[in-house]
Amino acid sequence: MDSQRRSCLQGEEEDRGPLGTQPSSPLHNMKLGLVFCLALVCVELRHAKRRKEAGGNHIKPGGKRAKGRHSKLKEETGGRGHYLLTQVLDKGRFLRLAATTTLTPGKNVELRCKGTNIGWSYPANLNTYNDSRLSIKQSDKYGQLILTSPSAADTGSYSCWAVLCDGPECHKDPDQASTSYVYFTDRDNLFVPSAIHFEIVYLRSDKPAVVPCRVTNPLAKVSLHKEVPAVEIPANGTLVTYDPTRGFVLQSPSLEYQGVFYCKAVTKGTPQISTKYQMLYVEIPSGPPFVNVEASHDFVRRGSTINITCTVLGEPDVDVSFSWTYPGQTTDFGKYKCRAKNVNGETSVATNVVSG
Repeated sequence: MDSQRRSCLQGEEEDRGPLGTQPSSPLHNMKLGLVFCLALVCVELRHAKRRKEAGGNHIKPGGKRAKGRHSKLKEETGGRGHYLLTQVLDKGRFLRLAATTTLTPGKNVELRCKGTNIGWSYPANLNTYNDSRLSIKQSDKYGQLILTSPSAADTGSYSCWAVLCDGPECHKDPDQASTSYVYFTDRDNLFVPSAIHFEIVYLRSDKPAVVPCRVTNPLAKVSLHKEVPAVEIPANGTLVTYDPTRGFVLQSPSLEYQGVFYCKAVTKGTPQISTKYQMLYVEIPSGPPFVNVEASHDFVRRGSTINITCTVLGEPDVDVSFSWTYPGQTTDFGKYKCRAKNVNGETSVATNVVSG
C-alpha cells in the first residue's frame, strides 16, 4: 500500500496542464488521483489472481492448507484392481501386496480380497494334492484364503478377482482382479521343490521353451548348465533369458539345446542344483488333429450295447475340442461322426452303425 500511495501522490503532483499553463483545479487533481489509484488497485488484484491460479496448495486463514489436486490424482492412479489383495498381519493391520512379495516359510498366511463374491487361484501343488493346509472362505465383505505352515514348495502366483453372475452364468471380472507372486524364501531350498525329479522339456523351433527352474529367493544368481558336454549356457537377454517366476526361457530352441540340463543357484552359501531336465527336440508339423473313430461292433441288434471311441492325435500342449453328431431319437442306427478341432484346423471322421 505504501507504493500505491506514493504512486497516487506522484500522479497528483504530475497532473498539470499544457506547458506554460497553470495547474488544474484541486478538485480536478483529486479526481485524477482517485482514478489513478483505482487503476493501480485493479492491476494489483489481477496479478494476485494470476498467482493464485498458477500456484498449487495454499494456506487458508487459520493456518489450514487448501485442498489441491492430490486426492484426485490418487483416485486416478489407484484403480479398482490395484488394491483388492491384502495380507492380514495382526489385529487391525493389513498390507497391500505388491506384484512380488517375499514371506517366511512356516508362518501362517492369511490373504483377503474385498468383494461379496471372490474367486481365487494359487500354485498348482496346492490344488493337485487337495492340500488340507489351504482354506478358502467367503464372508459378506471379503474373500479369505488361509495357508497354514507354508513351505518353499508353495512359492508361486496368488490371485483373486470379483466374480460377476448373470443368473446361473458367472465369469471373472478382469477390471477387479489382483495378483501377487509370493516367494517363500528358504535358504535350504533355493529352487522351488518339485515332485518330479527328472522332467522332460519339449523343444520346438516355432515357439519358446521354458526350463522351469524357479527360485524361492528373487535375489539368487541362477545359471543354466548342460551335462554333456559340460558347458554353461549364458543368459544373454535375447535368445536366452531368465525369469525367477518361470525359469530359463529359450526364445528360439534348436538341436544344440537337446540333452540333459540343470540349473545352479547361489546366494551367500554353497551353490544348489535343481532338478534335471531332459530336453527333447521335436519336429511336429502344425496342422489339424488326426482323428480315428472305431465302433465295438459293425452290426448290432436293437436293444444291445455298442461303444464308439474317438481317438485324436495332435501336438503336445495344444488344446483340442471334441463334438459328436449321431442319429436322432427315433433310431440308433446310422452315421456317428466325431469332430476334433485345434488352432490349426478341424478334422471329422464318421463310422456307420448297421442293424444286424
